[in-house]
Amino acid sequence: MSDENRDDLPLEEMRSEDSVELLQEPKEDPHVAGLSPEETELKWYKEVYQGDTMKQLTLRSVIMGSFLGGFMSLSNLYIGLKTGWGLGVAITACILSYTIWKTLRTLLPFLFKTDMTILENNCMQSAASSAGYSTGGTMVSAISAYLIITGHNMSWQVLSLWTFFLAALGVFIAIPMKRQMINIEQLKFPSGIAAAETLKSLHAKGNEASDKAKAMGAAGVFGALVALLRDGGHGTGVHFSFKKLFNINFSLPGMLPFNGNIKGYPLEKWTFNFEVSALMVAAGAIIGWKISWSLLLGAILNYGVLAPWVSSTGAIDMTKLGYRAIMQWSTWAGAAIMVTSGLFAFALQWKTVMRAFGGVTNILHARPETNTDPLAHIEVPSSWFLTGTAFSGLGCIMVLHYAFQTSFWMGFVAVVMTFFLAMVAARATGESDITPIGAMGKITQLTFGMLAPSNMTTNLMTASVTAGAAGATADLLTDLKSGYLLGANPRQQFLAQFFGIFAGTLVVVPAFYILVPDASVLGSDQWPAPSAQVWAAVARLLSNGIHSLHPAARMGMIAGALVGIIIPCLELAFPKRRKYIPSAMGIGLAMVIPFWNSLSMFIGGTIALFLEKTNKKGAEKYIVPVSSGIIAGESLMGVAIALSDARGMFSAFLAPVKPMINSVKAALRIP
Repeated sequence: MSDENRDDLPLEEMRSEDSVELLQEPKEDPHVAGLSPEETELKWYKEVYQGDTMKQLTLRSVIMGSFLGGFMSLSNLYIGLKTGWGLGVAITACILSYTIWKTLRTLLPFLFKTDMTILENNCMQSAASSAGYSTGGTMVSAISAYLIITGHNMSWQVLSLWTFFLAALGVFIAIPMKRQMINIEQLKFPSGIAAAETLKSLHAKGNEASDKAKAMGAAGVFGALVALLRDGGHGTGVHFSFKKLFNINFSLPGMLPFNGNIKGYPLEKWTFNFEVSALMVAAGAIIGWKISWSLLLGAILNYGVLAPWVSSTGAIDMTKLGYRAIMQWSTWAGAAIMVTSGLFAFALQWKTVMRAFGGVTNILHARPETNTDPLAHIEVPSSWFLTGTAFSGLGCIMVLHYAFQTSFWMGFVAVVMTFFLAMVAARATGESDITPIGAMGKITQLTFGMLAPSNMTTNLMTASVTAGAAGATADLLTDLKSGYLLGANPRQQFLAQFFGIFAGTLVVVPAFYILVPDASVLGSDQWPAPSAQVWAAVARLLSNGIHSLHPAARMGMIAGALVGIIIPCLELAFPKRRKYIPSAMGIGLAMVIPFWNSLSMFIGGTIALFLEKTNKKGAEKYIVPVSSGIIAGESLMGVAIALSDARGMFSAFLAPVKPMINSVKAALRIP
């Protein structure tokens, strides 16, 4: 993704590998000009394909990929609840799996006798990406928004089925798009190219791979220690705590000898604080300088200027002043900025949209699976697409109807819309590396705001189909692009992606209940859940109407909507000055997360910028592995600390399954 387009992308839609293109320009695809589609595919098959001569879909690659993807889904859930940002796992999983396997080969050579091939590593990456990314995105957006709206969690059976069917729908929808967009049109999918180049460097340069892996491992340990220092012993069941050991207040301005105030209230009440979190600093290093300074600008304006001014109107409950109270007002302005800027940026891509819809015939065109098609035995058959889409789509419709009381015809409309919007999202990703998940979800929300104007649950869950499946489709096509460049067997890679869904669902569903036992924790200092706040705000607005809001909130929403359009217009008018124009998404996001999160990410962006200016080669090599390691280490330790609270874990997990346990006990006559 280029610098000039990075600000168009909400943090909830960014992946770690996106930053690779910032650090190194990916190689161009081997585009074949002047050949027919059949000739293009045949040329690739003869010159690039090596899936018949090299191991790919093996038990060890699927197990390793599912294992890593399951862990990374926990990391995504953690950071998504913190910042609304989704961490891609492909490059992280590549480096980790390469290193882990090399270590096992060294320590236990009698059990691990051979190295993984580059296609096995790519297959493993596909399983990890499917497990870690496609199953967790809906948790921090639509599912959390549902909890905010209704005040209660859905049952574990419903959530498990919903997560699985959404991920499966995204995987199956990608089948016909792959051959048209990747084989024939040769769309770039820049992150896919970057991942393929990473795999090539890992297998070609062992020393470089080892250096990256060591840096990632050390960073992971550091991140875990920071989480232990911050959260250990804080009512979590972990009895060792640096805080208690040294009796130090690890926060700013609390640890400073002075503290200012605004309108008679301490700065901490206005969220002017700095909680120790290496994760947020690492996130800032990945997202880049422009969004980082935009976040800080938006946070200063929101918490230092606008919130104190609006407080005099009664829109903020000053008796409960803090992040949650301020967010009750600022969510509307921040959501308006992000929604309008996202939709406006999407509208500017009308040529991409037209190309997507114009290619429907080609995408759905079934090539004869005979001896005349040399790729018929390796490409995923169209029958798999029809059967899988029918199965997963029907599953989504049934869950919508029986769990969320959405009519069958509305569920059908949601699934059909998802196919076309997923096609648009996939093409946007292929052409620009920008996946407009937020815009896709908002289009569905606006559509069902008209079809079911008073039903917030229908509004949220139908949009969840679009956002969840469309995001999974675009992400998995990026993985398939990597496989295409490496000469992988696409059918085997698809199976790895499908297997990864099961691992992600098994891990992320119980983890969600443990981390988010009830609605009270969402919108708190612990879990700001900005994506969920925006989704819930749009659903409420479409259900209740703008007149139900406080006048100051209405004013903020209107002003935010204008800002979300003005900023992209300024970038169009002054393309050479884009780096001086703040990111609309950055400013909007700053209004729905605490100030200290924005400050930490600004620090990370500043550090990354300094390294890029002073040591470009080192920055290219280490920023992504180190940042990914810190994020993984701190988030996984944070999850582990939460899991260590035995009472909280069992009460949260057993609550949804308690009726089933009681019925089994009654049937077996167990007292």
